[in-house]
Amino acid sequence: MTPSNRKYLPIITGTFVAALLIANTLDTKIFMLAGLALPAGIILFPLTYLYGDILTEIYGYAATRKVIWTGFASLGMMVLCYELAGLIPPAPFWTDQEAYETILGRVPRIALASITAYFMGSFCNSYVLAKLKVRMRGRTMPWRFVASTAVGQAVDTVVFVLVAFVGVFPTSELLPITVASWGFKVGWEIVALPATVRIVARMKRAEGLDHFDRDTDFNPFRLDESSDRKGTTTRHPRPKDER
Repeated sequence: MTPSNRKYLPIITGTFVAALLIANTLDTKIFMLAGLALPAGIILFPLTYLYGDILTEIYGYAATRKVIWTGFASLGMMVLCYELAGLIPPAPFWTDQEAYETILGRVPRIALASITAYFMGSFCNSYVLAKLKVRMRGRTMPWRFVASTAVGQAVDTVVFVLVAFVGVFPTSELLPITVASWGFKVGWEIVALPATVRIVARMKRAEGLDHFDRDTDFNPFRLDESSDRKGTTTRHPRPKDER
């Protein structure tokens, strides 16, 4: 796979990382929706799973793995910077140190929860999608997207709530937050499905790629794609007006 076949990959990677960082900052706030308590990051966080679907479907698991690790590294940098900024003595006239610590001081725990949960959930999402694509021979793409998201988000949400909110909120509130968050994320995926399928189809034509992970090493810690390229990517035919 040559760089010319990945012209949209840098754009997807950049917006994926941005969504991940913003969502983790927003998660410091809990809001109510239809009587359900939800972390504010849920507004944006499902977008990262849509990107996961797009990445795995078009570029394959190995490329998705690199993007996920890029997000993790960026998240670690964000947490470090927040912590360093909080430790710097404030200027005498700046009276918002307490507010800073109240909001951004919680980010490291939120980020730790996100790193742990997203590491497990996103790789589950990508793995299930890649395996289903090969098993279904590339058919039933909408069903594959929903099924992989349901599995990935179940793992992600349970782990995130346990790490982020145990001891912070009453135990009785954790299950409703977990169920509501999972339902919202999967529902978000279903609502966005028509647009997602259309975007993926157009990007396949634009890139001329359709990746099948038949011989892929699914080890999440392996970043070398060299052994995953042979015999796994098929050319996606472009309409005559796009050639």
